[in-house]
Amino acid sequence: MRTQGEPISTRRRVRSVIIVPAVAFACGALFVTQIGFNTRRSAGPNALASKSAALNAQSVNNVVLAAPGRFEGQSDVIEIGAGADGILTAVRVREGQQVVAGEVLATVACNDLEAERRAALAEIESARQAQRRLLRGSRDEERRIASLEVASAEAALKQAQSHYQRHTSLYETGDVARAQWEQARRELEVAAAALRGAQERAALVSARALPEELARADAEVRAAASRAEALTARAGKCQIRAPQAGRVLRVHRLPGETVSAVTPSPVISLADLSRLRVRAEVDERDLGRLRIGQAAAVHTDAFPEKQYAGRVVAFGALMGRKRVRTGDPAEKSDRDVLEVLIELAERDERLVVGLRTSVRFLAE
Repeated sequence: MRTQGEPISTRRRVRSVIIVPAVAFACGALFVTQIGFNTRRSAGPNALASKSAALNAQSVNNVVLAAPGRFEGQSDVIEIGAGADGILTAVRVREGQQVVAGEVLATVACNDLEAERRAALAEIESARQAQRRLLRGSRDEERRIASLEVASAEAALKQAQSHYQRHTSLYETGDVARAQWEQARRELEVAAAALRGAQERAALVSARALPEELARADAEVRAAASRAEALTARAGKCQIRAPQAGRVLRVHRLPGETVSAVTPSPVISLADLSRLRVRAEVDERDLGRLRIGQAAAVHTDAFPEKQYAGRVVAFGALMGRKRVRTGDPAEKSDRDVLEVLIELAERDERLVVGLRTSVRFLAE
């Protein structure tokens, strides 16, 4: 309310002095309120992300080099194919299953090879029996017959000797003619020859096999065994086995599909995932910054809140072209790179083979 005699300009100055502090106070209160709101919001679900960002910032300060890469297992992915032509009769594993070395993963129909293999095994047994027969020699009955023939020839020789001696005495006294004496001598010679023949036959029956016969029998056994071994190896190719322990990543073929060794195609993909590692591609200009045992931090866009610690364990032995693409249009792909293996310190089941990642190599 204006008083008498008070100038209008004075009243305006007083009103301005009052309004300015009020506005300043309101702005300060709004600023404090906003700070409190931001503080409460930062303490909510995004607190973990903020903390991870702080950790990443600490890692960035020690980064000497960054390179793209992909996750892989302890071994490279093995594309297992069939070693024989035919139709898949069974696939005994599923994706994600853990298998051991030598385990049968799938089978191919090879009934004809199995029949040939059984026939070859029978040939081996036949050749071995013939070899045993040769080593044993004649039958016992044949040896007994030969002995009896020798005994009979000896008796006949004794009788011929006695007859010859008697005719010799009579021939000397003139009681028998010369012709009778000569006949008795011939009979003696025949009996002696018959004994020698019987003895030779007995020796032949009891003799061991000739070296040539033994060598031939051995060769027949080896040949039959080689045929059976070859057929067994071919039949073994009808079973697709795991070359090492690992996890089945993918089953490419189903029962009933045709497989061929001439035009091979993978049936099952397998990898050892007992430990994960990262295969990074480092530009040739940056190789001097790395060493074995150097610490590394691994990041992936799939799980941005997680940082995986690792160390450099191996360098490649051959330069090559880039195979890991980051998707950046400005990325240069005409430079040679060297593959570097980083072994992770922990196992995360969420990580899969082939997942793209970014590797930061850290300073000492």
